[in-house]
Amino acid sequence: MKKAIYLSSITFLITIVSYGQFHTLNIPQVSPKVKVSQRLGVTDITINYSSPALRGRDVWNNTNIIPQGGNPIAWRAGANMGTTIEFSTDVLVEGQLLKAGIYGFHIIPKNDTYTLLFAHNHDQWGSYYLDKEKDISLKVTVQPESCAKSEQLDYEFLNRTENSLVVGLEWGEKRIPFKVEVDLNTTVVESFRSELRGINTYHWQAWNDAALWCLNHNTNLEEALEWANRSINGGYGGFAADKNITNMSTKIRLLRKLNKTEEVKNTVAEAKKLDATVYEANGFSRFLLQNGFYQDALEYCNISLKSNPDIWFLELNRGLSQYFLNNKKAALKDARKALKTTPEQYQSRLNEIIKEIETGTYKIPEN
Repeated sequence: MKKAIYLSSITFLITIVSYGQFHTLNIPQVSPKVKVSQRLGVTDITINYSSPALRGRDVWNNTNIIPQGGNPIAWRAGANMGTTIEFSTDVLVEGQLLKAGIYGFHIIPKNDTYTLLFAHNHDQWGSYYLDKEKDISLKVTVQPESCAKSEQLDYEFLNRTENSLVVGLEWGEKRIPFKVEVDLNTTVVESFRSELRGINTYHWQAWNDAALWCLNHNTNLEEALEWANRSINGGYGGFAADKNITNMSTKIRLLRKLNKTEEVKNTVAEAKKLDATVYEANGFSRFLLQNGFYQDALEYCNISLKSNPDIWFLELNRGLSQYFLNNKKAALKDARKALKTTPEQYQSRLNEIIKEIETGTYKIPEN
């Protein structure tokens, strides 16, 4: 009986010790965890790190915090668990290719230059067990910069453009920067192909937006035309078809870019027959003017004004069509008629346009 009580007590004690060692309480840390993310094009860049504070220390000259002088033990670029950086697509880091994935991020300082290590073996405590021969996917060397004092170590995304940015580790008054670039056209088009196979396949707007993006970036134009047609004609059996002024305009612009002259004419003629609100009619007539379809713009304005008489912006657009067809007298007549019903906030600009028509200096604004 005593033996049974003894064994039971031991089991109870072990249970208490086990719970004490492996509890899951959230306890504030001296170097708290931080997760920062930035999208570049369609590429997500995510950094996970623990952020220590200066607390009066000269961290960049303290070998107990950051190894110095080319010490073979790299620094974890943060505290506690090793810092990781994740790229959702392939990128260039300082001009060198790095495949999509999660990487441990480590730094080796030497003579005021900094070697940055991106390790595919990323799930490590600090940098103590990093194998610099086997674990490293990419190694680059950068120069430090001065920055405003940062009490806590942090990572900033700087100098962002459409396809590049600089990641900067900042601590104290020093920044360790490295440039990240993406192949914007390739990554975006591949993303479109994937997304258009999901829920977006049922939305004409998604197909049109993908086609329009390619058009505006002068890339993947033949496939973009297929996407514009899918927006117009729908999927299997015509499902989710929606022929409208917006996607027909995208198709016309793509056909022009691809020098498909006959198809351009046919598509413009088809678009002119579509039902449209007065605001859509305004947009399409402006579109025709901006793309040099002056006769089509005149005919379209005439059709629209029959069902929507005395709409000032349609009268103005008809006048501008006449102007570009070298009929200044008719252009001024329409523009002056439009002025009579133009809202007050637009009258000043319309008076300027009338003077520009008179002097032959009017130019239609670009998109």
